Amino acid sequence: MLKNLRITIVLLLICGVAYPLLMTGLAQVIMPAKADGSILYGKDGRPVGSRLIGQTFTKPEYFSGRISSIGNDAASSGSKNYAPSNKEMIDRTKKDIAAFLKANPEVKKEDIPADLLTNSGSGLDPHISPLAAEIQVPRIAKLRHLDENTLNKLINKHTAGRQLGLFGDPRVNVLELNMDLDSLK
Repeated sequence: MLKNLRITIVLLLICGVAYPLLMTGLAQVIMPAKADGSILYGKDGRPVGSRLIGQTFTKPEYFSGRISSIGNDAASSGSKNYAPSNKEMIDRTKKDIAAFLKANPEVKKEDIPADLLTNSGSGLDPHISPLAAEIQVPRIAKLRHLDENTLNKLINKHTAGRQLGLFGDPRVNVLELNMDLDSLK
């Protein structure tokens, strides 16, 4: 019995204390920004958000990101995983299409990119497709009194390609894009 207790305490110290401390220390040395949550800071030096977690932008003069059924709350990652035939999903999608078309009257319903109407698997995705950003340009240009070419260049600046040239699709980080948008005069 005493032997089992000693083994338990030793393993608890190794696995529950020493190993996490070692990994945290290595992460802080090797990649400190990622270890601290990839936090982005505003001009005033205050944290604005994480480049890894999507945010909801409600003001029409900002680019909108993906829909999140969990409110981009990292503590409850996941989505409702409804079938396309689910009534709640259909009603929410119709409401989101109507809201998007009201804010972007020059866009046709069939031209709305799917990533502006659907959750990501985690509900936390900070990225949208370049097309999803470009389709919002006329609205933002009008509200901010900016040239559309300026906004398109900004989108191109924030478009990341495929990982290792193979994996995923080109994507735009909405928070980084909106932060840069605020810096335009």
